[in-house]
Amino acid sequence: MTLSAATRVAVGIDTGGTFTDFVLLAEGRLQVHKVLSTPAAPEIAILQGLRELGVLDHPALTLVHGSTVATNAVLEGKGVTTLYLTNAGFEDLLTIGRQARRDLYDLQPHSPPEPVPSSHCLGIESGRLTSAGRALTPLDEAELATLSERIADLDPPPQAVAINLLFSYLDPSLEARLAAALPRHLFVSRGAQILPQQGEYERGIACWLNSSVGPLVDGYLSRLTSACGGAHITVMQSSGDTIAAPLAAAEAVRMLLSGPAGGLAGARYIAAAIGEQQLLTFDMGGTSTDVALIDGELQLTSEGQMGGWPVAVPQVDMHTIGAGGGSIAWIDGGGLLQVGPRSAGAQPGPACYGAGGEAATVTDANLLLGRLQPDAFLGGAMALDVAAARTALDRLGAQLQLTAEQVAAGIIAIANEHMARALRVMSLQRGIDPRPLLLVPFGGAGGLHVCALADALGIRRALLPIHAGVLSAFGMLAARRGRQLVQALSGELLALPLAVIEAGFAQLEAAGREALIAEGVAAPALQLQRRVDLRYRGQSSTLTLAWQGIEATATAFHQRHCERYGHTLEQPLELVNLRLTLQGAAPQLPLSALPQAGGDTPLQPQRWLQLADQTEPVALWQRMDLVAGMRLRGPALIVESVASCWLAPEWEARVDEVGNLVLSRQEGVPH
Repeated sequence: MTLSAATRVAVGIDTGGTFTDFVLLAEGRLQVHKVLSTPAAPEIAILQGLRELGVLDHPALTLVHGSTVATNAVLEGKGVTTLYLTNAGFEDLLTIGRQARRDLYDLQPHSPPEPVPSSHCLGIESGRLTSAGRALTPLDEAELATLSERIADLDPPPQAVAINLLFSYLDPSLEARLAAALPRHLFVSRGAQILPQQGEYERGIACWLNSSVGPLVDGYLSRLTSACGGAHITVMQSSGDTIAAPLAAAEAVRMLLSGPAGGLAGARYIAAAIGEQQLLTFDMGGTSTDVALIDGELQLTSEGQMGGWPVAVPQVDMHTIGAGGGSIAWIDGGGLLQVGPRSAGAQPGPACYGAGGEAATVTDANLLLGRLQPDAFLGGAMALDVAAARTALDRLGAQLQLTAEQVAAGIIAIANEHMARALRVMSLQRGIDPRPLLLVPFGGAGGLHVCALADALGIRRALLPIHAGVLSAFGMLAARRGRQLVQALSGELLALPLAVIEAGFAQLEAAGREALIAEGVAAPALQLQRRVDLRYRGQSSTLTLAWQGIEATATAFHQRHCERYGHTLEQPLELVNLRLTLQGAAPQLPLSALPQAGGDTPLQPQRWLQLADQTEPVALWQRMDLVAGMRLRGPALIVESVASCWLAPEWEARVDEVGNLVLSRQEGVPH
């Protein structure tokens, strides 16, 4: 589209392991785009996509970005050299952790790597608080003066510092004074700022992760901002809220699920538009699949994991597995076919990309079975090499004494089982019956597997959203500006004065309002939600509930505990943390109405296909040609520029008013 200099342009960007996705909003219209990712320098793919969209130098450009820079650094252990600064005697806190064994019955467990080498864990003798937050020993100015010398003697020299003093969440002033005494060139994180709540280990890990990846995120966002000229850039956080780019690096640990959070925001937005609230989602991209449950709002957790480390900052509650279009098929020592978790990624990619990849992947299997068409991938912009895919699958088939088509069918079946297991983790293993839920696939490969996964869980309804192949990028535009704030407040719930609790919430609200208004969010549009972390006295874990006042919240806790664990206890309730969600107004994105089906001559498929694993002809439809009210019966293949959908023989799809495909299992057909 041709845009004038005065036109406001917004672009949602999701950097994935294989593709970088774009959704452009201008003049009330949406345009989607994909380019291959450049993992070594993600900004290269972003600049390429913006250039191809014709908006790189647009004077009124806003970017909302989901970045994997922090995620990849944590998963690959490639953060910067970081100094851990704490109270003397607690230098080994991060290494000791909670002494939890990953494999309880392993008699020869492998020791996990040290988060920070002992040489870079420094303790200070002064500046100690009691568990009530009172000063036990004041900070010694002489000790502060020697900090720079102690740091200068470290080899290798640190680029960042994580400060985590005991009970600092009760009084952050000591950590602030330590930060002020450090050399200016160091990137500094303070535990009381990153995670002001109980749990010295969890707070310390969050602080260390933030310092470890913060300089990388800062450098990346600086390069991107510089390359994009005067573009206004905001960044998606793991909680599904966005934050201004200049502030994002200071809290880089809140970006670890940046991209997946965008997908959930997009799924929630589109499902809500058609009146659906309870969703089971799976985002299948090139490298991994993310599974989540949505019940009206995005479900958050403070018990997440990343790279084996606890991440206690608020983030979307999801389960991730290494199953994507680029997942590599291989044969184990027992001669059995396996799929993933290794991925071919974007470089060299699956064999069929023709970029030097030789390993057979899920994408190669889908291509050989005809569920991907070589001339319809990315709207025909990228041709797929069927011969290369067959060669890769023949190589596995020779070892298994199977044909390439049989190997391809096996790869798809195994990948489906991996994803079905992940869907059960987020539903059945939490006591939730998945059958009444609406299954929502997205990502470039989600639509190819949706029918099989629904059948595996007994689900009879699914929704393939409009723009499903780039839904995470769409969700960047659908997300609100916001903050997820937490503050420790301990005490027996029924004994705490209501005024103390209300004052705590008011303090959080004031801080959140000030930050969001400074980012340009209109004060009247701000919405807030108060929640609390509660537990029975003697418990270590908590349940998070909406704040309804003391008595009502206590009653709700007993009910929730009974639902979750099957019992209640005759123990006093303890308040642990106050939580406040503060958000701006939800953006309104255009979902253009399609023409209605009608006329004497019904639309016909583009062509008919004879696929290797199907006994009857398969209709090939272009999604852009569909009209509202159409019903398509499987088997059918529905292709578009950013994704494909395999409609299994037992399923049908109805095209709704804006182009979503509402999938349902045909009545009378058993699972």
